[in-house]
Amino acid sequence: MRTATVRSLAKLNLDLRVLNKRVDGFHELRTVFQTISLADTLAIEFEPGRKTSISAEVVADGVTLDIPDNLVVRAAQLVMHAAKVKGRASFRLNKTIPMGGGLGGGSSNAAAVLLALPALMGRVIPYDKLMEMGASLGSDVPFFLEGGTSLAVDRGTEIYPLADIAEDPILVIASGIHVATGPAYKALNRPVLGADAGKLTSLDLSRRINSFQCFVRALGEVRSAKAASAFSANDFEPVVFGQHPPLKRLADKLRKHAGPGGAVGARMTGSGSTLFAIFGSVAERDAVGKSLQYDRVFGGCRVIPARFVSRRSYQRLWLQQLAGHVVSEKGLWPPRSRHER
Repeated sequence: MRTATVRSLAKLNLDLRVLNKRVDGFHELRTVFQTISLADTLAIEFEPGRKTSISAEVVADGVTLDIPDNLVVRAAQLVMHAAKVKGRASFRLNKTIPMGGGLGGGSSNAAAVLLALPALMGRVIPYDKLMEMGASLGSDVPFFLEGGTSLAVDRGTEIYPLADIAEDPILVIASGIHVATGPAYKALNRPVLGADAGKLTSLDLSRRINSFQCFVRALGEVRSAKAASAFSANDFEPVVFGQHPPLKRLADKLRKHAGPGGAVGARMTGSGSTLFAIFGSVAERDAVGKSLQYDRVFGGCRVIPARFVSRRSYQRLWLQQLAGHVVSEKGLWPPRSRHER
């Protein structure tokens, strides 16, 4: 039997723009993903055999959850089929990442299986095949095969790694407010791509694209999300804050608590409902985190201290987690230019 226990990291959207609705029903996105230190823990066992069996247990706060269409199981099925290996694969997932808050926990769990299970089986699956499998599981999964800071386009599956930025300290505020993704997209009222050629060059669309470009350029120049946050935006915030006024109050209070010397501001990740704030130092972050404990508006919220995790740190983590197992003949990740390493 071969075993491994790995950390499956969460993500934030440092910036998120929703352009037009596509004819396939998805929306055309422009976003910047960032891995953070908040993580689930996934224990994996694999034993070769003549038959294939896959099982997964998911535990959150000591309670076993029944999750239909589990992404961990689906990812394992894809890996074992691609590697042409049979045997028993079992998983125990301890959830720490809040579910349904835009932190990508489920996608990260799936990517963890794609990275770890081939190593336990002693097989190498080509990187481009892993990316293809990841995209079939979910829009965010390919990003978690890379980690760090990445620009994503299309429906979020087309990933372009950006240069590493500072591993700034952050606070993650899990509000517990349920935001339904479908209604949030519907409220944006985006036109269907190609249905009206004039919409493709509309002034509103051009402004959103230009604003996104400004953020990405600033991020590349200063290598700090805190410094570049003045250019950031999340297109979901106006509609989601309108649908859920308590969430807007949380964001306003977070900005107020951070103050001039703390975070530049608060931002929502994904379509909600998790908020985050970036700080210039651990001391500033911890001081604000402590002050939130005494603010009644944040009663019932999880206030989680964390930090950004660069691509270099992310990939080093995975090499450490899989030490002693087959990772790849030439390293899992394709070589990149010097400034991206």
